[in-house]
Amino acid sequence: MPQTTAYGLGLRDLGYQQGRDFDLVERWAYGAVYRLPVLAAELVELKPDIIIAAPTPAVVAAKAATSTIPIVSFMLADEVRLGLVKNDAHPEGNVTGILMRVEGLPAKQLQLAAEIFPGAQRIGVLINPAGADAAEQRHEVEAGAAGLSVAVQFAEARSPEDILGAIQSVTSERAEALLVLHDALFFVKRQRIAGLAAGARIPAIYGARDYVADGGLISYGVSLSASAQRLATYVDKIFNGTRPDELPVEFPTRLEMVINLKSANTLGLTIPKSFLVTADEIIQ
Repeated sequence: MPQTTAYGLGLRDLGYQQGRDFDLVERWAYGAVYRLPVLAAELVELKPDIIIAAPTPAVVAAKAATSTIPIVSFMLADEVRLGLVKNDAHPEGNVTGILMRVEGLPAKQLQLAAEIFPGAQRIGVLINPAGADAAEQRHEVEAGAAGLSVAVQFAEARSPEDILGAIQSVTSERAEALLVLHDALFFVKRQRIAGLAAGARIPAIYGARDYVADGGLISYGVSLSASAQRLATYVDKIFNGTRPDELPVEFPTRLEMVINLKSANTLGLTIPKSFLVTADEIIQ
């Protein structure tokens, strides 16, 4: 479910109707991060009552453009270090929302990769070292690998142009599986990443359903649609006079596993029945 649809449904569930109770104006960067400051400035010029921004680089741009208009996001990461909030319990500013991942998730994703692909002895990890929480994710992967009988190989991509070379480096080192850590760059380029992984015939696990809907094999991570729908409660409270600094940053409430059987068949893989039974969604 597209996230714009999800928080729209959340507002509808709260009794709001677009066009009657609120107007929605959208700006999309389509992965061009350098455009975010311009797009944020355009929105601020419109003097909206609230700005919904995602992922984190969009929040950073919006925060730089205004310190007074409330900004909410369902994809917050590294929010304290980036100066978006003072702390999660007391944001003390105009930004709040829902975190995009939970502590220990990369280690759990690595464990799942080792279980789903039991013959894998080497797992590639696609990471953007310039990402908001890259250092923390790397540490969690390394900690998870220490308890597994697999070696991990980090492949770095800072820009769209780096993605091909990063995946090629994983395959050249004969990694048997790939873990794609969740990052704004990878999220935007998810279709290309899934295509490159399929072309290299390397099974991959991702951090969000959107990757699998666009051809990826398996995802395990935060349900961004659920978080976006939950974000509607923030919008509702701000519409009714609550200040963003009175709304604590929340942890995501739902994790989900999604499997694309068509992609599995293309790779000639048999997904263990235990995972098919426990998956939240299977895409045929």
